[in-house]
Amino acid sequence: MDQMIFAAEIFLNGLMTGVMYALVALGFVLIFKASGVFNYAQGVLALFAALTLVGIQQGQVPFAHMINAVFGTHVEHFGWTVPSVLAIILTGAVMVLLAFLIEKLVLQHLVGQAPIILFMATIGLAYFLEGLGDVMWGANIKNLDVGLPQGISESIEGVTANWFGYGFFIDRLDIWATVIAALLVAALVAFAQYTKQGRAMRAVADDHQAALSVGISLRFIWVMVWSIAGFVALVAGIMWGTKSGVQFSLSLIALKALPVLMLGGFTSIPGAIVGGLIIGVGEKLFEFFIGPMVGGATENWFAYVLALLFLVFRPQGLFGERIIERV
Repeated sequence: MDQMIFAAEIFLNGLMTGVMYALVALGFVLIFKASGVFNYAQGVLALFAALTLVGIQQGQVPFAHMINAVFGTHVEHFGWTVPSVLAIILTGAVMVLLAFLIEKLVLQHLVGQAPIILFMATIGLAYFLEGLGDVMWGANIKNLDVGLPQGISESIEGVTANWFGYGFFIDRLDIWATVIAALLVAALVAFAQYTKQGRAMRAVADDHQAALSVGISLRFIWVMVWSIAGFVALVAGIMWGTKSGVQFSLSLIALKALPVLMLGGFTSIPGAIVGGLIIGVGEKLFEFFIGPMVGGATENWFAYVLALLFLVFRPQGLFGERIIERV
């Protein structure tokens, strides 16, 4: 009986972890729906957004290290701090500007190119943004605090203690992440399905040249989608940065989002959430029940084994579109 109670707690924590994975996967889905390309830079976008947010909050001087090295100065901060809400708005504006620059300097020159060319461009973009974030804000680990509650939820602990005689440990930050992710998914699904821009986004994904021929502005769609993906990356960066600190390993969360996409489907926004929940719950329960039998550390590889099975038996994922090419 005790083991089942512990498993129930792990199940709930797995759901919360899955939501965090899904927040990152959402950005990948948006870019893929608009360009048909896996955006390798999405994890770095989350890192860059979190770094920028902390830098703006703390009044840090961008490129301070470079400025000091060139001019022999010792500037680090402007001497003020910025309220969290205003800092988030300013960071969102930076991500929109970044989307415009990406379209202007990179994507505009790759219209009509093979998907592999666009994919390679996102790899180069990822390493460039990681280096830019390092130069702008420094490579040291930063604490991110935007006022989101953290720590154990006393109400859930009290309720479960009354029910089971054992209080569940559920982080309040994970609860907030779940609520925010639900709102994001609802908004993005409504946008993709019921707006003119959402339909244009799907048309661009199908064929760049055909979309251009019917009057759809490819530049506008790409700027719009990369801006939305940047906003999603900002939300993911806030959640992960608050949870584990803003550090350059944050960009590696993109690797965990990959099996989420394989399960949910690269073209499905709800699929990103469902895939994240399956991965989050699956890896936690597998570690709890099977981990002790095989020496533990199964969370490092469980998601990728599950994704491999899906690639073999259902490569389009649970909600992805089946692509049939007749020759």
